[in-house]
Amino acid sequence: MDKHTLGSVAILRWSCIWVLLLAPLAASAQHDADELAKKLSNPVAALISVPLQLNWDTNIGPEEEGDRFTLNIQPVVPISLTEKWNMISRTILPLIDQSDVVPGAGSQSGTGDTVQSLFFSPKKPTSTGWIWGAGPVFLIPTASDDLLGTEKWGIGPTVVLLKQEGHLTFGALVNHIESVAGDEDRADVSSTFLQPFVSKGLPGGVTLGLNTESTYDWENKQWTVPIIVTYSKVTKLGGQLVSIGGGVKYFVEAPDGGPEWGLRFIFTLLYPR
Repeated sequence: MDKHTLGSVAILRWSCIWVLLLAPLAASAQHDADELAKKLSNPVAALISVPLQLNWDTNIGPEEEGDRFTLNIQPVVPISLTEKWNMISRTILPLIDQSDVVPGAGSQSGTGDTVQSLFFSPKKPTSTGWIWGAGPVFLIPTASDDLLGTEKWGIGPTVVLLKQEGHLTFGALVNHIESVAGDEDRADVSSTFLQPFVSKGLPGGVTLGLNTESTYDWENKQWTVPIIVTYSKVTKLGGQLVSIGGGVKYFVEAPDGGPEWGLRFIFTLLYPR
C-alpha cells in the first residue's frame, strides 16, 4: 500500500482502538434520547461524551488537487467543583491524513496540534435562562509532522454563551489563541475562533444543526468561514448509547489554497450520569 493508504488505515485503526477502550464504560440505565440530544447541543452540559468527528476537505492547495482527512478525537468531561460550579474539559486531538496539500511534499499522516479548553460554568442557568462558561484555552504542539502543526505553544481565553428554549438551542463559542513559545523559525499564532450555532431537536433523539466554525488569522489577516449543516440521532448500539450523524461544509471564505467544500461524519459515545 502507498503512504496515503497507510495513513488512512492508521486513522481507522486509532478510531477503532478508542471505541474499544471506551465501550466498557457504557451506562446500563435507559436515558431519554431527546434529553440526551438536547444536552449534546450544549457545550458545557454535565454529560461525558467522546465525539469522533471525521472531516473530509477537498480542492486544497494551489492546484486545488489536495485532500485532507481529519479525525478529531474530542472527549468532553464535566467535573463538579462545588454545589454551584462545574469545570468542563474539552479536548480536540486531530489525526490527519493529507495528500497534495503542500506542493511537492506528497502525503503526510499523523497527529496534529491539540487544543485543550477548560470552561468554568454555573450548574444552573441564569434567571433569564442563559447558560455560560468561560476559562482558558491552550494550544499544545503535538503534531507528528511539521506540515501538520504549528510547532508553537499557545494560550488564550475561551467563552461560550447559549440558551435553550424548548427544542431550540442557540448561542456561540469563542476563543482566541496567541503563541507564547515554540520553534522561533515558525510563524507566530494569533487566531480567533468564532462558532455561532443553532440547533433544532426533533422527536426520537434527532437534531438538525447549523453553525459556522470561523477562524480569523491575525498574522495573515485572513478569514476561513465554513457553513456547516448537520443531522444527528441518539440511539443504542448494543448497550452503548451513541449519537450518529453527518453533515456538509461549504467554505464561503478561505485563504488561497484553502478548501472549497467538505463532508463531516460524527460518531459520539455517550456516558450520562
